[in-house]
Order: sequence, then C-alpha cells, then structure tokens
Amino acid sequence: MNPARRTAATAAVLSTTGALLSALTTTAASAAPSCVSPVYTRTFYANTTFSGTPKKTDCDSGISENWGTAAPATGLPKDNFGVRWSVTRDFGSGGPFSLPVSTQDGVRVYLDGVRKVDIWKNVSANQSKSVDVTIPSGKHTLRVDYVNWTGTANVAFSYLPRLSADADKVKPLVPTGTSVAYDKETGKAKLSWAKNKEMDLAGYRVYRRLKGASFGSKPLATTTSTSYTDATLPKTGETYYYEVRAYDRVGNESTGTADQAVTTVDRVAPDAPANVSAGGHFGPTDSTGGLKVAWDKVAGAVSYRVFRAASENGTYTALGTTDQLSYLDTSAAEKVTYYYRVSAVDAAGNESAQSETRYGKIWDNDPPALVTGLSVTPTEYGFHLDWDKNPATDLKYYEIHWGEVMGDPGDQVCWGGTADYVSPDRTSYDYTTLPDGDEVCFFVDAVDDEGNSAIKWNGPAEAVPVTELDMTPSEATPEGSPVRLSATAAGTGVALGWNAVADATGYQVYRWNPGSKAYEKLGATTDTSYEDSGAAKGTTHFYRVVALYADGTESAPGGDWVALAP
Repeated sequence: MNPARRTAATAAVLSTTGALLSALTTTAASAAPSCVSPVYTRTFYANTTFSGTPKKTDCDSGISENWGTAAPATGLPKDNFGVRWSVTRDFGSGGPFSLPVSTQDGVRVYLDGVRKVDIWKNVSANQSKSVDVTIPSGKHTLRVDYVNWTGTANVAFSYLPRLSADADKVKPLVPTGTSVAYDKETGKAKLSWAKNKEMDLAGYRVYRRLKGASFGSKPLATTTSTSYTDATLPKTGETYYYEVRAYDRVGNESTGTADQAVTTVDRVAPDAPANVSAGGHFGPTDSTGGLKVAWDKVAGAVSYRVFRAASENGTYTALGTTDQLSYLDTSAAEKVTYYYRVSAVDAAGNESAQSETRYGKIWDNDPPALVTGLSVTPTEYGFHLDWDKNPATDLKYYEIHWGEVMGDPGDQVCWGGTADYVSPDRTSYDYTTLPDGDEVCFFVDAVDDEGNSAIKWNGPAEAVPVTELDMTPSEATPEGSPVRLSATAAGTGVALGWNAVADATGYQVYRWNPGSKAYEKLGATTDTSYEDSGAAKGTTHFYRVVALYADGTESAPGGDWVALAP
C-alpha cells in the first residue's frame, strides 16, 4: 500500500493599485502512471459517483487504508470522496478464491465487470464480508470501488486462493519454456522453465527416465526455482529424458512438460578382461609360431590392448591392439618367460584397468599323442581303467575324466569333469563310486610338462561308455530314522560314526551280506562310532545302525555305504 501524496500549492501575493490580491495556483492532475501487475492502479475522486476527472492517480501494492476522518489526499474532501483500485493479472490455471473485505463506509468488488461484493451504505462501524468465487484460467481484472460519505474512512481487501483439498481440484498449468543444456565436460544437465502464474504454486518436481523406461512415481528433485542442475547423470553414453511438473499448496500436480532429451558422454570404462591365459602351443600344423594370449569377451569392448613385461612387477609395454579375443605374440622367444596384461577399450575410447598378470613361455609345439587302448571294467567298488602307455617323453600326468553319455545315438558325447590326476608312470586307475546300475563314460587325457593337452590340440578323445554293476541291497533302508550314519574308508577298514540318540541305551551295527541277502550284525556298542576292520577291499559295503532302548525295542535304522578299492 502506497499512501496518497498531497499536491503542493503555490501562494502568491500581488500588489496592484493599492489592493492586496491573493492567488492560489494548484498543479493539474498528472497523467496516469503505468502500474505493473499485480500492482493496482489507484484513482481518487472528489465525489462518490466516480465521475469527472480524477484528482490523483498512482500505484498501490495492496488495499489496506485507514484515513480516519482526514482527507485521503490533497485536493480531496474528508467526506464524500471515492477511491477506485483496478488490476489485471494472470491467474494461471485459476481455481477457487476468497474475496475478503472490511470497510467503513461502502465497497464494491467486481471481477471482469461482474459485481461480486456489495457493501454500500453510510455506517458508523466497520463492516466485513468474504465471498468465495471461482476464477477461470488466464488473465482477469479485479476492480474495487470504495466510497466514504461521512465520518471515519477505512478499507481493506485481498484476493486469496482457497487452500483446501475439498475446494481446490484444479491442477496447475504445465510449465512452459522448458529447455535443457548439457555440459559434456562436467556431465551435468541444467533444466530451465518459465515461472508459473499460479498464486498457490508450491514448487516444481523434476522427473528423469532412461530411454525405453517410464517416469517413476518419485521425482528426481523438488524445487521452488525455475531451474535445476542434475549432477547425478551417469556418464554412460545413454539417453535420458526429463519432464517438469508444477504442484500447488494443496498437492494438485500438473501434467508433465514435453520430454527434454540428453545424451550423456560415455566416461565409463569397460571391465578389465578376465580369464587371461598365456600359452605357447598352437598345434603341430601351426607355422606362425609365437605365444598366444587369450581372454574372455568384455561387454561393450570394441578392441583390446595387450601389454608385456620381462618380470611380474616390471614395466609393461604395449604390444598391439586387436578386436579379437586372442593375440599372437610372434616376437616371443622360445624358453623365455613373459608376463602379460590385457585392457579393454570401448567405442568412446574409454580404456579399462589392466587385467591380472599371466605369464607364459614357448617350450615346444608338440603336445602328447591321444591316449589309446582305454578299457573300463565295472567292479563291485566302481570301475577299473586300463590304457596304453603314452609315447610322450615329457609327459607330466594323465587326467581321468568321468561323465554321462549325452545326445542321440550316433551323435553322443561324454559330458563330465575331471575325476583325478595320475602320475605318468601308471597306466591303470581304480575309480570308486556307488555301483547302482547307472550308465557312465570315461576318457583319459595326456598332459606334458608345458601344460599341452593331447585332447586340446589333437582331440577329441575316444570315450568309453560303460554300465555300473548294481550292488544295491535288495532290502531297502527305511526313512525316518533318528540315527544319521556316516561311513568312510579309514586305514584297513571302514569307520562308522553317528549322532547320539535321546534315551538310547546302546547301538547295534549291521552290514549287508550279498551272499545271504540280509543285513547281519557286526557288533553292539554304547559309543557313537564303530570301526569295521574286517571290511574286504575291492567291493562296496552297506551299513545300518539302530538305536537300542531300555524296553527292548530299537529305532528305525540309519544307513550309509562306502566303496573300497583293491
């Protein structure tokens, strides 16, 4: 509220032909000022009909006046005057408003020329009233006419959004002028937009999504400003989208702005290559020579750099770049150990850390021959394997492989894993397992001092399928026993162990006799262990243990087995 200013008056006293004349000159009303919304344009009238030329026009930031019994401005009477305020402003999305007034004497409030408040009489005390209205979106004009007839003069008026969820169901307008600027150096994105016109605006919510995904329910940020800088963008070369939504003090949220896209710089290096190996054999027909470095594929990598050093902690020098998963070091000399590391490079030029160090050297290019003459005999303890002695003079060991036959007839393979390693001076092996009639398969690999595998370079090996004997007792061991039995080969026999059973006075040990086809007693004990020193080698033994109780009963048996090689 700006108080009215009194207009200065200039008095002059003139002397003409002996008479005293008094003249009063008053400045004319100035031109109407330009008041910027939401500031009111205020005009003063020396009447209550708002007629004729205003005595004064100025700008007023709010309507809250108490002139008492004085004139509101120079040149106006203290009674029978009028004051008019007018403002045109943008109400954004509009919505429910209240128009509270307090006055002595009369006041009328107009919205777009339509009277909404009418208190129009000469009174000796303040009058108050509040009217609820709905203001449409966009620009609208409020006009307040005040008159004082006699006595005290005061007036107060405001227009306020109704901050009630029951009253206000109007969403704010969608923010306009949205733009985004991305700084490739810092990786930050600055989002800007124009200020909303809502009088009950609480702020703005910024949302972000990855291309191909949707905006979540939780905003990235909330702000009362008209800009936001996102410093959390991943620098992965991916595209992200932003939108801004305005929300009011009741909680109504606007729809989102048009998506603003940002494609980030890629500053994320790929992972370092894994499972790096360095070996010096490339098959008997390879004529290039050299030491081969290989590794697993790295996601996002378009090329790889290979480094070499003379010692594990020495200086690693780049050898070359390749888009393959291996690199042939043709400069490697025979019988010299070299140390290698590999890095991965993506399309943006980001390079990973170097891999773990692997070393290798070229000794020879001759792997052992494939193992021949393999025979597999089913036994009571599993299988006995025999094969021909391998002719390689630098043989380091035989690798026994056990597996299952996979595939259709005519296109079958032995699929399994390593069962054991055998010294190069042996040509037989006993494989212990539970002989229960399954079909399995075996093959044997020969590996030399340099780790050259016969199968790797000369394979595939010839696998032998074979069916186990079935040593399973004809009397099945029932489930639900409180005894949990464990049988293991130990020394010259079999060690049995089990848990203590509540209320048991002792335990009875049984062993299956294939001849009598029955479980026969071995011995009784009050301990929770028993050693069967008389268990024969070269067969599979099946055991049971029951808990004995004071009333002469016994528990259900707990069972286990152990295969003993010859």
